[in-house]
Amino acid sequence: MESHEADLRDEIKDDAEVSRIQDDYRQSNLDNATKKLLDFAVKMTLTPKDMRSADIELLRSSGFADEDILDIAQLAGYFNYTNRVMDSLGILPEPNMRYKPE
Repeated sequence: MESHEADLRDEIKDDAEVSRIQDDYRQSNLDNATKKLLDFAVKMTLTPKDMRSADIELLRSSGFADEDILDIAQLAGYFNYTNRVMDSLGILPEPNMRYKPE
């Protein structure tokens, strides 16, 4: 998350909460729907073969429309792809992407 930490800090505006999200979002103050979205993205990332229609239903029951779920899956998939390509080639985030405390 280091290359997007500044964006997270701009959005959250609470250093302690940013740390909780980075360490374990499940222990953060994020709303339940956002935690379910992140659970979906984590499962899709770590164990994609275990994804089931129940995972989609859980997002629907958390208030996400089908269009939202498609966006979630596409964005998680895209970041998984780009991160794997960059990691496999040894590409580090550009220095200006790293968070620098003021």
